Amino acid sequence: MVKLNKIYTKTGDDGTTGLVAGPRRLKDDLRVEAFGTIDEANSAIGIARLHMQGMPDLDSMLMSIQNDLFDLGADLATPDTGTPPEYEPLRIVESQVTRIENDIDKLNADLQPLKSFVLPGGHSAAAHLHLARTITRRAERLMVTLSRSEGEIVSAAALKYVNRLSDFLFVAARHANDRGHADVLWVPGKNR
Repeated sequence: MVKLNKIYTKTGDDGTTGLVAGPRRLKDDLRVEAFGTIDEANSAIGIARLHMQGMPDLDSMLMSIQNDLFDLGADLATPDTGTPPEYEPLRIVESQVTRIENDIDKLNADLQPLKSFVLPGGHSAAAHLHLARTITRRAERLMVTLSRSEGEIVSAAALKYVNRLSDFLFVAARHANDRGHADVLWVPGKNR
């Protein structure tokens, strides 16, 4: 169980932060940027959930995702150093990827077929979900860059999860837009 008694420690006043394992890192370190962006996506999902009136199934899926994102943050904050840790680190696992794929399939089954790209907008929940999707894509880009950095490891399951999450958020936004009926569609060249 996590127990937080003191919120400020002053240990980050020098521009560094502590990871779950390994030496302190600068706050603009790529790994810190990656899990910080996951935290940002989680916050955007939290705002979207404020607009889920009449969508209890979607809200429940998003609650599960918010918990997963804390798991993903812990995964990223516990770098694989090649040395066995004193305890089993929390990692994203395939069953979390499978659950999100199943949720995508459930939501997508009732959607209007797409005839154009979708612009972020429509219902307030949909707009917030699109914002969360773009933040998730940024987190994914950071994680990919991190995984290609010398000495850094990002698990395949973590990369799959964040990729599926952006897909989920796209489908969830369409679901929140009256199952696609209220989607705002891109009209190519409309303002020429």
